[in-house]
Amino acid sequence: MTLHPQAAILIDLAEQAHLPPLDTLGVDEARALYDLRAADLEAAPVIGEVHDRTIPGPGGDLAIRVYRPANAGDSATPCLMFFHGGGWVIGTLDTHDLVCRALTQATNATVVAVDYRLAPEHRFPAAPDDCTAATKWVAANAAEIGVDANRIAVCGDSAGGNLAAVVTQDCAVDGPPIAAQALVYPATDMVDESRPSLIDNAEGYLLTAEAMLWFYNHYVPSDAVRADPRLSPLLTDLAGLPPALVLTAQYDPLRDQGKAYADALEEAGVDVEYNMYDGQVHTFFTQVGFMDASLDAVNRIAEFLTARW
Repeated sequence: MTLHPQAAILIDLAEQAHLPPLDTLGVDEARALYDLRAADLEAAPVIGEVHDRTIPGPGGDLAIRVYRPANAGDSATPCLMFFHGGGWVIGTLDTHDLVCRALTQATNATVVAVDYRLAPEHRFPAAPDDCTAATKWVAANAAEIGVDANRIAVCGDSAGGNLAAVVTQDCAVDGPPIAAQALVYPATDMVDESRPSLIDNAEGYLLTAEAMLWFYNHYVPSDAVRADPRLSPLLTDLAGLPPALVLTAQYDPLRDQGKAYADALEEAGVDVEYNMYDGQVHTFFTQVGFMDASLDAVNRIAEFLTARW
């Protein structure tokens, strides 16, 4: 399929804005540019309440944002832990606020977004350590934030999809139990650079192969082994993991990594659903209110989770 018209508009807008390639920027410049994505809440989905708080984390205070669904009251709802994308280097609670509100409304669950530490100030394994610690804290303090500790799922996009997969694997070892995982164009393999989507979509579709290398070089310590499952969650035994939904985009360098992870989960006996969005590009998921595929993905995640909570 050719590029979706809405994806083409997004690419045209980026070109018209003369945005510099990410890999040519310093970290502070890249963060400032990405922060322009912060949500326009005038068009935000209607939910119950939102509040920020800090919890204990491996590196000190860890910020989270709690989204409660409308009419939840004092009831214990399911909980969706959300980890934002941004290559482990950029992105904030604000850049993904709109999609978290959409997920809250669609799932009728409490969404807890985690403001994990970013590289290069805090390289691997700071991000997965924070995300796993936050998930464990939520399970241990479920009553305090109004969630059911036995109905916790995880979700993330891109680097956040990587972190959601890693958290799922971490929690499979020593809890808490994860009911399901929803991974949106996740990065799952930092070793294999020969996948067709990485070559065919190396440039021209927003996320480039050079930008991916820029992210990796900031995130991964020089002495780290990229086959480490907490960097490359594809490269380990996946048997016994909870049900997974994996969503990818056709014109995305990460497409084949997501598909490989879905295939490996299925081969390991995991209940898995996979869907590639034809004609779409990386970042479509967070384009709430602009891309039809974004709403479809949110609703698909909600349907998947509702059937497994």
